[in-house]
Amino acid sequence: LLCALCASFFKAVPSTTFLHTFSFAPNQPNIHHTMHRLLRNPSSSRALATAVSRAVSRSAPAVASSFSTSCGALVSSQTRSTVMPSLKSSFGPSSSGSIFQRLYSTSVEPIVINVPAMGESVSEGTVKVWNKAVGEFVEEDEVVVSLETDKITSEIRAPKAGVITELFAELNQTVKIGDRIFKLTPQAKPAAAAPAPAAEAPKKASKKAEAAAPAAAPAAPVPAPAPKPAAPAAPAAPVVVTAAGERERRVPMSPMRKRIALRLKASQNTSALLTTFQECDMSKVMEMRDEFKDEFLKRHGVKLGFMSTFVKASVNALKDMPVVNAVIEGDEIVYRDYYDISIAVATPTGLVTPALRDTDRMNLADIEKEIGLLGEKARTGKITLQDLAGGTFTISNGGVYGSLMGTPIVNPPQSAILGMHAINKRPVVVNDQIVIRPIMYLALTYDHRLLDGRDAVTFLRKIKFGVEDPRRFLLDL
Repeated sequence: LLCALCASFFKAVPSTTFLHTFSFAPNQPNIHHTMHRLLRNPSSSRALATAVSRAVSRSAPAVASSFSTSCGALVSSQTRSTVMPSLKSSFGPSSSGSIFQRLYSTSVEPIVINVPAMGESVSEGTVKVWNKAVGEFVEEDEVVVSLETDKITSEIRAPKAGVITELFAELNQTVKIGDRIFKLTPQAKPAAAAPAPAAEAPKKASKKAEAAAPAAAPAAPVPAPAPKPAAPAAPAAPVVVTAAGERERRVPMSPMRKRIALRLKASQNTSALLTTFQECDMSKVMEMRDEFKDEFLKRHGVKLGFMSTFVKASVNALKDMPVVNAVIEGDEIVYRDYYDISIAVATPTGLVTPALRDTDRMNLADIEKEIGLLGEKARTGKITLQDLAGGTFTISNGGVYGSLMGTPIVNPPQSAILGMHAINKRPVVVNDQIVIRPIMYLALTYDHRLLDGRDAVTFLRKIKFGVEDPRRFLLDL
């Protein structure tokens, strides 16, 4: 109640500034009554100071024990200069020091933002982009800095609206979880500056006005807001000077590229990798897509591609060959009775493999929607560790880049990976006739420690037959 009354009074007082105010205990009717009576007809800030001082002096011990900083109010600088000495004299120095220091302080405590936890296995990150510079205003929940880790790009946002006052890390600097990253001083968004006049006003000023112009010159100019720095697309690469001249550049590896290098080499060093191949006739699946693509798009809001067919064929093959869905852990084989298919997605920072969850419960439309969603998140840097976690089998489509044939590397801790390639028309023999068909080479790389050649070949042929005739999905064949 007291705060509401004060706010009503202070609206009429000019030159207002923000101040942390106080609340009295509800058992102090003398103070409430005196303030209420004063606020009904405020004559001056000095009268307010006198009334508050008298009210406080009547019950100083109780008030001193119940003072607390509680909320905000508007108060004029004149009121502040007259109220504070009176209140200090009423309370005495022993009970007023810290209370009045905060009561009449117009400063706002800055907030130091630390690097948050970004996942169970992530301990550090590299500053990739500073979206804000010192002195710039930032809205609440606006992205201030992006950190690149060995798995994802994490964004750190402003907890409150305010002005960036300090940056604790440089671009490309590595920071650990819990390190200070930037400092923010909370404040309201400043009012927009008035637009500049479109044309110069006609020169009708009198000689008196022209003479007065030099006198106004010493006024402090309004500083222009600092321009927002452009976010660099990539760190500048230092040039290495060699004996042959400036012909080499050295660029630090990104955390994600380091992680990819370590994992792929670990896969080669740990697994006994072997690759088997098959030809796949894409005629029927292409006919199905051409016939139903418009209706499929209208019904489901997503385009019908080939990837969903391969995912569905892979799930059916995994159900028939559970060893391909298993993994070696120590001296045991872990059979996983769920089907989370990882899809390899190329991004500007490296290859990521987000996982489609429980694909055995999805239809073709569900698979296409989820692939589109995860692909967009990966390309825009919005992918999360939860999206990347898990995965029992991986599909990599090098055909979108024109790859004719390749041997993909197993994504640990999985035991196999399917490689799709470009579709090219080739002469093939069908019913003893040479015909032209669209053919794709399929490659299956597998861990030979767990899978025998018979298992791998049977599994890949199962995928081939499912893609060549999608009716097998409906018949569960």
